[in-house]
Amino acid sequence: MPSFEEIKEAARRAGQRANMYAQTATAQFHSGFSLPSECNRAAKVLQSFLVDPERPDTVMSSIPKRVLLRAKGLAIFTVAKAGMGWSGKAGSGVVTARLPDGSWSAPSCIATGGVGFGWQIGADLTEFVIVMNTEEAVRSFGLSGNMTFGGNMSAAAGPVGRGSSAMMSVGHMAPMYSYSRSKGLYVGISLEGTVLMERKDANREFYGQPIPAMDLLLGKVPAPEAASAMYEVIEAAEDFDETAFLRAVYPNSSHRSQSMQEPEPDIYDQDQEDLHQDHDGDGKAAVGSNPSN
Repeated sequence: MPSFEEIKEAARRAGQRANMYAQTATAQFHSGFSLPSECNRAAKVLQSFLVDPERPDTVMSSIPKRVLLRAKGLAIFTVAKAGMGWSGKAGSGVVTARLPDGSWSAPSCIATGGVGFGWQIGADLTEFVIVMNTEEAVRSFGLSGNMTFGGNMSAAAGPVGRGSSAMMSVGHMAPMYSYSRSKGLYVGISLEGTVLMERKDANREFYGQPIPAMDLLLGKVPAPEAASAMYEVIEAAEDFDETAFLRAVYPNSSHRSQSMQEPEPDIYDQDQEDLHQDHDGDGKAAVGSNPSN
């Protein structure tokens, strides 16, 4: 029978192997994803969280239009988790911010990774959409390079479908809303303690020079054509006529009453002007030639 010291040493070696696996898996996971491919994947991920006009039932389980119209920023990423007895995870995606004119900024690549213990067997893929409701939340993604969920920058489970206006009122909004799906189903995965890191390598490779994430989120770099699919999904969701859709699907139902009574929020607000005035928002940063285009 092994001694206690032998068991401890075996556990230590297992932990080292787990950490090496997580670091290697994270590097491999990230190395195969360029900013254009991340933007295309983000477009598909975001679309899966929104109303599908071909499936009327999705109106009750999608991110409400009002949430998107009030959003100051979006982070969209996918996390792969695998292991047996212990688990390694790696994820990547993009973050973009709303500009004062209502358009969306050039994207910045983000990543996450780590290792944990528990009886995780097999593999799982989870998609996340983080809606930033405040300018402070946008700054947290842009200023430090790394952003940790928790404390004042916590992410609450976001409202879905109709009947969620109370959660969306200014007095009740969390700094961020979190939406997650695994195997096509909504899941309530906590992000507490999760660290999202700026992928400076991917940003530098695409934009042709080192550009701080905050400069991208402030609109100092023109929005690239490579992110057009993502912008189109966001703009289509913001322009979607929810009232007409509900009227057509539920002609005699109360499902549409709230949507018809409440005005849509104004997406052009003073807070965004203040964010840009605080950060030397003069002109566009020069960008080197982009080999990806």
